[in-house]
Order: sequence, then C-alpha cells, then structure tokens
Amino acid sequence: MTTNIAVLVSGRGSNLQSIIDNIENGFIKNARISVVISDVDDAYALERARNHGITDVFIDPSDFPNKQEYEKEMLEVLKDNEVDLILLAGYMRLIGKDLIAAYRNRIINIHPALLPSFKGLHAQQQAFDYGVKVSGCTVHFVDEQMDTGPIIIQKCIPVLDTDTAEDLAARILEQEHKSYPEAVKLFVEGKLKVEGRVVVHT
Repeated sequence: MTTNIAVLVSGRGSNLQSIIDNIENGFIKNARISVVISDVDDAYALERARNHGITDVFIDPSDFPNKQEYEKEMLEVLKDNEVDLILLAGYMRLIGKDLIAAYRNRIINIHPALLPSFKGLHAQQQAFDYGVKVSGCTVHFVDEQMDTGPIIIQKCIPVLDTDTAEDLAARILEQEHKSYPEAVKLFVEGKLKVEGRVVVHT
C-alpha cells in the first residue's frame, strides 16, 4: 500500500526537495507526494513540485474570512488527493484545530533547534545568541501548540567557537535533510507509535 503525502510549504522548499529525492532514490519506499500546497503563490517550493511532476496548489489565505475556512479548503484538497500524511516544510502558519483533529499524529514538522528549547521563528539565531554549545534539529508530530508535539528524531551538532549564526544554520540544515527523510521512512513503514509524549520506534 502506498502512503500519499502532502507537503505544506511557504518558501524555497529545500526539505521538500530532500523528501522528493529520498522517494525517488528508493530510501523511502511505498510512498509518493501526491500534492504540494503553498500559502504563498510564488514560493519556489511550488516550482520544485512542478519539476518532478507533482501536483501543486496555491491556496490564498486572503480569500477566506478566517483560518477555519482557509483550512476547510485545504482539507478538501487533502481529501481529493487521498492524503495519508502531512509534512510541514517551511510552512509559516500554525495549524488549526480542525486540521489537527482530522490528521491526529499524521502531521509532521521539522524545527531547526533541539526542542523544547528555542521554539518559534529564527530558532538558529536564538540558540546562537544564547550561547549554546550544542544545537541541532527536531522532527516531531504536530499538536495544538507551537513546536510542542511528540518528538520523533533529534540530531545534534556542536556549536563551534568560530561559527556565525549563518554557519550554524547551514550545518543544522544539512542535518534536517537527513533526519526528515528518516522520520518519513519510519512513519511509512509503520514503525512509529505515540504513547503520551513519547514516540516509540517499533
């Protein structure tokens, strides 16, 4: 059975590209990206989707009176594309309760810090400014709060004395491109079980 994946994007889509590449090279088996959805009409991630023959959809939030109606439209697109798993790849909006309820423990995000530290935007800069000696990235399930869902995978990197915030962000991104496909592979193979706050790798 093939797992149909939707990827929600807002920007350049480098993590989207990593997922595409790992499906095409066979690392992630029995999965396909059935649709890429963006809230930004000129997001380069949509171009990446088109380059690989993947359906791309722009849903303009300004066309809807509120988040609930916007995500109602998104749910229709997800249903039309028979989506089993949603990936957030640089999607810059908080997911609403109706979408979470419809896809409980089937929405995954990647965050460029070691949660629960440095939630929200500019996490790499936050960590750098705080003076941490270790940083990294976190792949987690999405729940109703920002960056609080059960953790699937974390990867650590040292923060070097010679690093700039940009250096750190670039090295974290390298780990993102490895850890996100690993998490998707585990999900597709049915090897993730959520027990409270803990994700067990079965």
